[in-house]
Amino acid sequence: MRGATAVIVTATFVVVVGAGVLMTVIDNAEFPDIGIGLWWAVQTVTTVGYGDVAPKDVGGRLLGAFVMLEGTAFIAIVTAVITSSFISRAQAERDAVQRSDDVSDREAMERASTSSSGRSTR
Repeated sequence: MRGATAVIVTATFVVVVGAGVLMTVIDNAEFPDIGIGLWWAVQTVTTVGYGDVAPKDVGGRLLGAFVMLEGTAFIAIVTAVITSSFISRAQAERDAVQRSDDVSDREAMERASTSSSGRSTR
């Protein structure tokens, strides 16, 4: 799970930096420096989208669509990983309780069997 999280975070970081730089190249009129391009990429990938800067060129809009989809996928995958870890932990706890109950039931049956067989021979 940690490995998957590291891959997702790394991929998102690469997309943000790459999109920020690429947006500065593609739509230089709206994104005259790398700082504005990176700001736009961060707010787009996190799905915040303040709207203070937006691409005007077709290439910039296509890049924006890609970054939005990647941001949505990032949130969905992270949510799924967290949920999966909670479910796995709950299942492990439930299995441990079940095993403990099974042992307790078996011990109770063995005691009852021993007690009843001891009484019948007396």
